[in-house]
Amino acid sequence: MENKINCKYSMRYILISLMIFHITMSVVHNFSNKVVLITGGTGALGRALVKKFITSGATTISSHRDEEEGEKLKSTYNKVELINLDITKEEQILKMIPILVEKFSTIDILVNVVGGYLGGKNITELGENDWDTMMNLNLKSAFLISKHVIPIMKSSGNGGKIVHISSRTGIKSDGNDSAYAASKAGLVRLVESMSQEFKGYHINVNCILPSTIDTEANRRAMPKADFSKWLLTEDLANVVLFLCSSDSKVINGAAIPTYGLS
Repeated sequence: MENKINCKYSMRYILISLMIFHITMSVVHNFSNKVVLITGGTGALGRALVKKFITSGATTISSHRDEEEGEKLKSTYNKVELINLDITKEEQILKMIPILVEKFSTIDILVNVVGGYLGGKNITELGENDWDTMMNLNLKSAFLISKHVIPIMKSSGNGGKIVHISSRTGIKSDGNDSAYAASKAGLVRLVESMSQEFKGYHINVNCILPSTIDTEANRRAMPKADFSKWLLTEDLANVVLFLCSSDSKVINGAAIPTYGLS
């Protein structure tokens, strides 16, 4: 009976993914009247999102922690608004949010790309610092930035869109990544809970579940892997933009499988 249930849910996830990928391949979104906050916009996926939101006309804000990386992003996309912000630190968020509201009036869309990976250790080899690092980067960060952006969306009266980046590992771990897997699984449950708490304010909260993303860092870390099966950042960005658009208003509390061929 359990296998039948799992199969049913797997098929549902596959159908949802196929529908979204089909839609995102041909649609050009218009975000010209939207203010978008992308946390972690200097990473590979973050840069793809910055590019697409700017191209779609959005007022695009990106957080960064490394000044050099921030300058590189600005030199490539001069329309991006940069903020130096560590979203694992609540005091920094509390100082930054009023500044953003004063300058941009509101935040319509939050895309949280901040996160990190730690693997290669079984539970007996995992240190307390390893565990805390994964929880802070992948779960606490999402909690804190959502906690302080949602009131801005509520007060606007126009609703909002929130997309977090979880992982395929958040629903199925292959082992030796327990801290990472637990943090990403926790993020899925956080998204589900928030989606129910604020649906009355027309705030959609969703996440995507990518497998391995084709980045320079991942290629260096896994040089013998089949890169052709990895996910392109542009394809993932297309899914995120769809989830941030008015076309996705019926999707709330979803964890969207984005596995590609991996």
